[in-house]
Amino acid sequence: MSKITLAGATASLLATPAFAASGPFFSLGNTDFVVTLGFIVFIGVLFYFKVPSMLGGMLDSRADGIQSEINEARALREDAQTLLASYERKQQEVQAQADRIVASAKEEANAAAEQARAELVKSIERRLAAAEDQIASAQNSAVKEVRDQSVIIAVAVARDVIAKQMTAASGNSLIDDAIAQVDAKLH
Repeated sequence: MSKITLAGATASLLATPAFAASGPFFSLGNTDFVVTLGFIVFIGVLFYFKVPSMLGGMLDSRADGIQSEINEARALREDAQTLLASYERKQQEVQAQADRIVASAKEEANAAAEQARAELVKSIERRLAAAEDQIASAQNSAVKEVRDQSVIIAVAVARDVIAKQMTAASGNSLIDDAIAQVDAKLH
């Protein structure tokens, strides 16, 4: 870096405006000489205090800082990519787990629906059987009631027929026959 600065200073000395001035060049009355002399002194002071090497060092340190920031940025990018890949894997795992949960819930819902259908069919069968039993019971009750009424009516009709056809003599003979039958069965 200092070689480039030295070459720049030498080139500036050679290309001075001294060649374009009129009159004696090495006189303090010549402004071109004074400016050139001031410039050379300024460049000398810069080299004496090692300003070019300090500037080079500052640029080098700045370059090192930029390089370290670039390296740090690369490391952060790699970390971010690793983290992104990790989150994508986790998202896929969570999605797969969610799909399994949904599938399981559907299976459980289907199983519950089938079980509910089976229980509904059994309940309907029980209710039909209970209704058939009630119908049969009601039918038996109605048949019994009709028989009882038939017996009552038959007895009433028989009583009326017997009462109309029976005379006192035939009644006494029936009573005597009944007593004789009872007497024969008891002994």
